[in-house]
Amino acid sequence: MTTANVVVHPDGSTVRIDIAGEVDLENAETVEEQLSAAIPNETTSVTLGLGGLQYLDSAGLRVLFALAARLEVLQIDLAVDVPPGSLTRRVLQLSGFAGVAALD
Repeated sequence: MTTANVVVHPDGSTVRIDIAGEVDLENAETVEEQLSAAIPNETTSVTLGLGGLQYLDSAGLRVLFALAARLEVLQIDLAVDVPPGSLTRRVLQLSGFAGVAALD
């Protein structure tokens, strides 16, 4: 069983969401639901912290692309905090995700 730990840090109109562990086909739907629930309507910006993410497959990428698309429609800024040189950062770069959200 794969596990992902989603921790939400609201701060006024901004939200930081840290995701650790693994996001794959087995838990992607749960993670997607947690992300949606973590972002109230009054949010103006979201930062995803992916420093603790150890594994991300295509289902996990779909979750992140869906989140980016939803936030774009809602006009909510998205930034992704992912360590330089990490495998997660490389996956995001290769998938083209860096074109839809800033990788910090």
